[in-house]
Amino acid sequence: MTRPTIAITMGDPAGIGPEIIMKALARPEVHAICQPLVVGDAGRLRQAGAIVGSTITVDSLAHADEARFGTGAVQCIDLKCVPDDLPFGKLSPVAGETAYRCIAAAVEIVQAGQAQGICTAPLSKEALHAAGHKFPGHTEMLAHLTGTPEVSMMLVSPKLRVIHVTTHIGLIDAIARIEPGLVERVITRGHGVLVKAGIANPKIGVCAINPHAGENGLFGHGEEAEKITPAVEACQARGWDVRGPLPADTLFFLAGRGDYDMVVAMYHDQGHGPIKVLGLEAGVNITVGLPVIRTSVDHGTAFDIAGTGVADERSLIEALRQAVELAPKSLAA
Repeated sequence: MTRPTIAITMGDPAGIGPEIIMKALARPEVHAICQPLVVGDAGRLRQAGAIVGSTITVDSLAHADEARFGTGAVQCIDLKCVPDDLPFGKLSPVAGETAYRCIAAAVEIVQAGQAQGICTAPLSKEALHAAGHKFPGHTEMLAHLTGTPEVSMMLVSPKLRVIHVTTHIGLIDAIARIEPGLVERVITRGHGVLVKAGIANPKIGVCAINPHAGENGLFGHGEEAEKITPAVEACQARGWDVRGPLPADTLFFLAGRGDYDMVVAMYHDQGHGPIKVLGLEAGVNITVGLPVIRTSVDHGTAFDIAGTGVADERSLIEALRQAVELAPKSLAA
């Protein structure tokens, strides 16, 4: 089996990212499927290793081609940007700047062909903004850094896949932004990912905006007919198995039992809620539409437990597994 190199960004160094990275990279099964290359701060990783009781060492690298995979040591592109006395669990513009620099460096590494995908540990949007980087989150930052005009967020768990039409905007703004062209483009991106993953004719369910899908005009102002139905019909005209708009509560139940391969959610909480109910440790965030593969844990920086060593690394391991599944195999080492 070929093992792609996956660039793992450290995320906010005041959060749990360094700890879950050190925990995950102590697991042999991770190294069996990929060559993990951390982009961050070697000193911070060593601090996190001591906190979680890890015995693995960390190699400080200036360039990706210096990596020595298979040595048992964590290979880290060392940006040397975290002060030794930076506290865990506290918001900091220094930490926000570090998170940004990790992402920017990882994009350069993948674009140079030195890694086949990016897997991100969590960052703090507030810290990112405090550092002067006004992005709503990873998704929008990666789109900017890669010059991609439009991307979609997909959340994946063992029982459910959800792609979002809108994400980090208010609910009223989200409803205003939804229109047939956007819905169709999101369905198209999701359909493409599933086909590449080996699902030849994926069954896709599209959520309505209003309760009961508007109940034939009883609820809402005709948003389903105006904003969603034309997109569904356009996809059906391509021969795709796309159904909707459907009541979200019923659709998520049906998808959870296996009736649908993917759900198209109209706004952030409509899609995130069902995934998180299934368990944060199993959830993975995938940015769809980028020229690079990017997966992420589906949880935040957890400042309340950062620095205690109790953070759960399972979502990061699953995110790495998904990155390997999506990585271009012809370029893997």
